[in-house]
Amino acid sequence: MKKETAAQRIERIKIEKDGLAVLEDIKQYAASNTEIDPEDIDRFKWYGLYTQNKNLQADTDNTLYFMLRIKLEHGSMNTPQMRCISQISREFAQDTADFTTRQDIQLHFIKVVDLPEIFKRLNNVGLSTVFAAGDVPRNVATCPVSGIEEKEIFDTTSLANEINDYLRGNHELVNLPRKYKIGISGCHKHCIGHEIQDLSFTAVKIDGEVLFAVTVGGGLGSNKKIALHLGYIFKEQVLDTVKTITIIYRDYGLRDSRRKARLGHLIDEWGLEKFKAFTEEKLGFAFIEKPIQEYMPYARREHFGIHKSTIVGKSYVGCAVNGGTIGSYGLNNLADILEKYNASTIKVTNTQNFIILDVPHENTEKLAKALLDINIEANPSPFKARTISCTGINFCKFAVSETKYQATWLASYLEQRFPDFDEHVSISLNGCPNSCAHPHVVDIGLMGAKVKDEEGNSVAGFELILGGNLEGEVSNFGFKTAIKILPKYLNRTVERIIEQYINSGQNGLHRFLKENIENENFIESLREVWRET
Repeated sequence: MKKETAAQRIERIKIEKDGLAVLEDIKQYAASNTEIDPEDIDRFKWYGLYTQNKNLQADTDNTLYFMLRIKLEHGSMNTPQMRCISQISREFAQDTADFTTRQDIQLHFIKVVDLPEIFKRLNNVGLSTVFAAGDVPRNVATCPVSGIEEKEIFDTTSLANEINDYLRGNHELVNLPRKYKIGISGCHKHCIGHEIQDLSFTAVKIDGEVLFAVTVGGGLGSNKKIALHLGYIFKEQVLDTVKTITIIYRDYGLRDSRRKARLGHLIDEWGLEKFKAFTEEKLGFAFIEKPIQEYMPYARREHFGIHKSTIVGKSYVGCAVNGGTIGSYGLNNLADILEKYNASTIKVTNTQNFIILDVPHENTEKLAKALLDINIEANPSPFKARTISCTGINFCKFAVSETKYQATWLASYLEQRFPDFDEHVSISLNGCPNSCAHPHVVDIGLMGAKVKDEEGNSVAGFELILGGNLEGEVSNFGFKTAIKILPKYLNRTVERIIEQYINSGQNGLHRFLKENIENENFIESLREVWRET
């Protein structure tokens, strides 16, 4: 009998058992402590669980550990929820906790035997892991300052709530061709990155009227595409459009290959015009045709610092965390600080940072100072602000390189080397080619790869990608330089890039990189770092 392909296997196991039905199996495995069926392990993803790499596991430890992703709708987490996750991390996850680029939080070293208790505690504070992973709609990306930012185009909070209510644990959407990412934002900085969502709605004001630009088919990894513009709709049409396009994707998405199963691949197969016409037919209305708007460059899409809120007497405070790593003690200490200064809630951003939403005006400076004691900054350097990293080899089975420590070390090194640098710069460290940390859309992307060391041995390192950017219709993916870097030379290589930019006298790092990615002298100067060290 012919061996199943990866796609055939996944499609079969999704048909044989509803992914949400695996919860009962989890409970049984926890109670019996028996070996887990490998196909159930795949279904565990529907509850936010992935098996993790054994890189930090002792040779004598044969425990099957999981990463657990907790879904934070709107990226929101209040102080009781912080304390709950902190305690779970301390008791069951070896103090681990990381913010993600999907505005979630994830833990490591989770054992199946502990899952019923973990799920119970999360449920008690209004949190869930359902649909945090798997072939389902993932967390809806939203602007973390929706409803409180003075310059926002439109408060999309209620629209996001409607979308979440439709998607949340929806049994009709339990078997999509692959993961499916939706975003909605009225942010004037366009911070959710609509260009790389499967489906996104971006508020714009045209001739004094608020409309939503609908874009489809974006993604990274095997679906590396900039989303395509379908047209505009009114706010009352957003939910129907979500429902219609989601069902089209469910029913017509390509399932023969895992690498060709995202919404963007269906649009490639059909062509944009056919997809648009089919969607309009199902919707019963046509997309509005207006000129495509301009958007904020990727590196400037941030909300750091202290800002006056639209809520009387309140400010919001945008904070940076090293590589998204917060840990159990960081969460608990953060909750302490919020309660001390009469704040209650944070929202995680898609750059692994967070916003404190509701700080009384008179407490903002004292709160910001207290945050420094736990290594969280309200006025971060450009390097700490926008250096993001994926899970890396310590926990991810796909990664070839360590990222979390390397990212923190790099940001600290650049802060010391360029203390007066005050321009926006985006940096990503990704442990493998799957693009979880978005290395193709940042100024300086570092993607995990095998590298030859000085003795000719193949070891973990990074490939350098330069000049990526998200900016609507003029977005571009970064240029692969073919430069591969040993981790010990990484800081100096990035330093050389910043040095040459400063010495060039040009205005704008992104422009400098785009103009020099084919400059042989520039590229060779980066290769020379090895020989000089």
